[in-house]
Amino acid sequence: MPETTPTTEATTSSRVSTSVDESTGIVTVALNRPEKLNALDLPMFESIAQTAKDLRSDRSIRAVILKGNGRAFSSGLDVKSLMKKPQNLSATLDKLLDRPSGYGVEGNEIGNLAQDVSYLWRELPVPVICAVHGACFGGGLQIALGADMRYATPDSQMSIMEGKWGLIPDMAITVALREIMSIDHAKELTYTGRIVSGDEALRLGLITRVCEDPVEEAMNVAKAIAQKSPDAVASSKRMYQATWRNQTDKECLELESKLQKKLLVSWNQMAASGRSFGWNVPYTNRKNNDDFNDNEKKK
Repeated sequence: MPETTPTTEATTSSRVSTSVDESTGIVTVALNRPEKLNALDLPMFESIAQTAKDLRSDRSIRAVILKGNGRAFSSGLDVKSLMKKPQNLSATLDKLLDRPSGYGVEGNEIGNLAQDVSYLWRELPVPVICAVHGACFGGGLQIALGADMRYATPDSQMSIMEGKWGLIPDMAITVALREIMSIDHAKELTYTGRIVSGDEALRLGLITRVCEDPVEEAMNVAKAIAQKSPDAVASSKRMYQATWRNQTDKECLELESKLQKKLLVSWNQMAASGRSFGWNVPYTNRKNNDDFNDNEKKK
């Protein structure tokens, strides 16, 4: 009989499901409201944020794959659900927009709930790879932008669609988009709300790669990453996010040195070196999350 991969399933709520490949430490997080194309209502916001918060404290995981169940990644904000009970609208908006949300890193809770469903993926000390298919509109696209990489099908559809409702995109897009796209393209997509295909999204910089099966591609990349030192991967993520756009040359060079000194002659650094020589030295769990987030707290 073929070997099976040990997997544990845990459902945070009816809105989000998670599964863990225990042999690799790769977690798959699925938006799970397929009958509504994974549209974002308040329970979905809360479930996504809670899932990211729970994963942040798990030092055994090596990578996260973020996907949507059903025919789409996410069609964006469920406006109908917000308007269904007008008497509750004010309370719902307060939950989405008041800060801090209660889900962020303690001592560095800078986002509200609407922002944290995207921003919290940046705070995970592991790579997050988003697999996009079907519609990825508005808030759905902003969630995808919180990932380290985005893989999408050629015929997937993406849009910064908030202008349709007379709104601006406000789910941490100003943090994520500046790293991957020129300001003129960002303005055009925001002003017009036009829908772009996966192929055009690649040309614009919205996504990392076009492929027929984004989940399979994400899994292959995640497995390759899982073979590397978890401390080096976490430090690399922190280094780029802390320096990519808004630091001086001096601050960039100092952070490189600070992170490298923590890695040198550590167990996982030596294990990585041993593997390069063909010795199958096991890695230990990633270092404490404080090593990843202490620089973010200074911002």
